[in-house]
Amino acid sequence: MAQSEFTFRRYKDGDHRYHSMSEDIFEQDTTYKCPTYVNRTPPCQGSCPSGEDIRGWLSIVRGIEKPAEGQDKFEYAFYRSTDANPFPAIMGRVCPAPCQEGCNRNEVEDFVGINSVEQFIGDTAREIGLKFANNAKDSGKHVGIIGGGVGGLACAYQLRRMGHAVTVYDNHKELGGMMRYGIPGYRTPRDVMDHEITRILEMGVEVSLNTFVGKDISMDELRQKHDAVVIAIGAQAGRNIPIPGGDAPNCITGVAFLDAYNDGRLKAVSKKVVVIGGGDTAMDVVSVARRLGHIKNIHENDRPENVVLNQTAQDVAVTASKEGADVILAYRRPVDQMPAALHEVEAAEREGVELRGSLVPVCVVKGDDGRARALRVAKADWSNGQMDIIEGSEHEIECDLIVSAIGQGGDLTGMEYLDNGRGLIDADKYYQVPNEEGLFVIGDIVRPHLLTTAIGQASVAADSIDHFLSHQNYGKRPKVDVHHFDLLQKLHETDLEPKPYTHEEVWGTSEADFAIHNYEDRSQQEIIPAEKLFLGHFEKTPRHLRPESLIESDNVIDSYEERFQGLAEQDAVDEAERCMSCGMCFECDNCVIYCPQDAVHRTKKDQSTLGRYVFTDYSRCIGCHICSDVCPTGYINMAMGEH
Repeated sequence: MAQSEFTFRRYKDGDHRYHSMSEDIFEQDTTYKCPTYVNRTPPCQGSCPSGEDIRGWLSIVRGIEKPAEGQDKFEYAFYRSTDANPFPAIMGRVCPAPCQEGCNRNEVEDFVGINSVEQFIGDTAREIGLKFANNAKDSGKHVGIIGGGVGGLACAYQLRRMGHAVTVYDNHKELGGMMRYGIPGYRTPRDVMDHEITRILEMGVEVSLNTFVGKDISMDELRQKHDAVVIAIGAQAGRNIPIPGGDAPNCITGVAFLDAYNDGRLKAVSKKVVVIGGGDTAMDVVSVARRLGHIKNIHENDRPENVVLNQTAQDVAVTASKEGADVILAYRRPVDQMPAALHEVEAAEREGVELRGSLVPVCVVKGDDGRARALRVAKADWSNGQMDIIEGSEHEIECDLIVSAIGQGGDLTGMEYLDNGRGLIDADKYYQVPNEEGLFVIGDIVRPHLLTTAIGQASVAADSIDHFLSHQNYGKRPKVDVHHFDLLQKLHETDLEPKPYTHEEVWGTSEADFAIHNYEDRSQQEIIPAEKLFLGHFEKTPRHLRPESLIESDNVIDSYEERFQGLAEQDAVDEAERCMSCGMCFECDNCVIYCPQDAVHRTKKDQSTLGRYVFTDYSRCIGCHICSDVCPTGYINMAMGEH
């Protein structure tokens, strides 16, 4: 077996001292510690900007955590998932899944396909018509939210669950923000997106479309009208190329390009397109450009830059006869260092995009008509970890259209006083605007990032707003600020919650029914690393991949089918079973089987639930550590008796 295939080592590098088995196991005076059960946050959840209880809904899909009697497990998984994120079907499709990068199974083989299972949960919920309940008591408070993208809608969702009335103001004709106007429809199918938006609106969220706060209604008016206001306007203003000649009319931003395409106005591009950037927006631009193609004899009004900048629409008849566009992506770092998701990069190459790394834009070369005819670039050397321009490497890349996808800012018209100097708005840790009581801000307008980031910020902001409206102190946010598994809530669901404390005098509580015994919740303080798991327990199991529409360069024009198809039910269940349940018992029975003293037992079925599957008989335990050593998930810790 190759060294790289080993998944568990008893001794770490530098640990050469021999440990006598008899000393470690059978001499009770030196092994006084006994096992206790400790819940920690898994790294997938710690890496999820939305803070979803990923381990939780994976354990539900695989059948370990049981729903209430009469409830379907996929329904239960949906409500656990949407406690943090009300867009599982969309996020399962487009999220670059930082959770998968953090997955501890990477230490064994390959990560768990979290986003594919999430897509399955969202699609299944849509098929069976699941809705969001709204049973909270009306608070009598009203919150105004500026912006109807994922952040604003997620915040509206969380606030309605708390009983607050909400009105969402958006300056577009439809809700969705960058999810609709910044991402191509073949990545965020409009029927799926509209369904998940409608589900939120049905909770009683009011909407005011085509309303630009700062123009149609002032910020002062809005703040007087509502008890609190949330700014979630996104960063829908792209940044122009900051080089000489970047003001040429056929130099446009990636945000404007995608907005024109998603609005249905842009139906063809130029023959030679150069896109500057290496993020997800750049990937969307190059993929759309390849799908749109170009037409030879184009009317001046139908040039892509005129359509984008002048808010016009191209003639459908003219765009009927299209040819492929030559699309080049130029990025200042090496291609393998692009921040875009790897599968998006691979798809772009397969679709015929030419990726050129280590190129630094120098200037835009204009023709006699003032339009850009080439982008002048220089090659960069990154071998020393920094950018060194290679002398004499400057050259021109011919082009008819240059698209800049190098950053974004917000349109702060009417609220310029909030501008932090970078076209964005500052926020404190509670997502309140500093020195602006009752005014909160979330999403890209704080810092352009992922859709999932805005969703996570929405949860924190909604919690802060709830405290603000109740005149409560915000309190300290947890170190690991995500949606945690709550054992007390689980015990309540299963009618196993502790009995009321009667204040009777007792010596010890091991037999008392008013306390949860032998359990510690460290999930708000700790993320469990792979080193705390018994990785040798897990067999290598290939990831269950979603079927993908493999569009090639020769059939890319007007190919708008969805890139990823959903998993079949059994594949979704099987993929969920690859989860290692880091930091929480997944009922493998190792501790029961390997205990030499018969001190670990399964909890009686009528008293058992997730996290309470086994218990230790401390009258028999000798502190041998074996149960802890063979616990795959790191849930058993030799901590009881520790001074």
